[in-house]
Amino acid sequence: MRPMKKPAAVAASLAAISAAVMLTMPALADDFPSAISVSGEATVSAAPDLAQIDAGVANDAKSAKEASDANNAAMGKVLLALKGAGIPEKDYQTSRLSLQPQYAPNRSTGANPVVGFRASNRVTVKIRDVTKVAGVIDTLVSAGANDIGNISFEVTQASKLLDDAREQAVADARRKAEIYAKATGVTLGAPLSVSEGGAPMPLFKARMTAAPMAAPAAVAPGEETLSVTVNVSWAIKPAQ
Repeated sequence: MRPMKKPAAVAASLAAISAAVMLTMPALADDFPSAISVSGEATVSAAPDLAQIDAGVANDAKSAKEASDANNAAMGKVLLALKGAGIPEKDYQTSRLSLQPQYAPNRSTGANPVVGFRASNRVTVKIRDVTKVAGVIDTLVSAGANDIGNISFEVTQASKLLDDAREQAVADARRKAEIYAKATGVTLGAPLSVSEGGAPMPLFKARMTAAPMAAPAAVAPGEETLSVTVNVSWAIKPAQ
């Protein structure tokens, strides 16, 4: 059996190990470069080149079959009108179809009886020439669409349009980093990482609700403002 170390010897060994660890810690810290991390932002405005309209027809009848038949006939006229207006079939699609019972007003006692049915059918239409939006709305209303929902405008080539904004965002990040570097008495080195902060998104998407009316619909597409954010980290070094 090996003799046990004396307490003084154990204490000396622990002290030596502790000193060795303390001496190596600064060396490990040197392996992790200090950095300044900031975000840069930039925006670009562009006219929309695509519009989407949500339109539908709703019909009430005493029976489910009557409501459904009337609704199918009404939507058939709307789809024919879209085709006649030159909208490709790939650009309109059924978005919602429903058949719901209609109940009598609430009574204080007893169950509320079914007094009829409502059938509704909605279609989403893409318009690739935004100058034709008002004309398409008028076509829908004239064909019997009695529920025109949201109209949205989009920029389909947003990513390409944002390329200049990405360069501006990096320049904005460098400007901020240089301010921090000067304030803290260091200089910027090479960038360590660059990442885009999420998908570029419109700051504002134009929307409106159009109601059927006798006069031609007035639609203003306006412009969309697209925003991009980049996150950049720079290595830093002592000021010279």
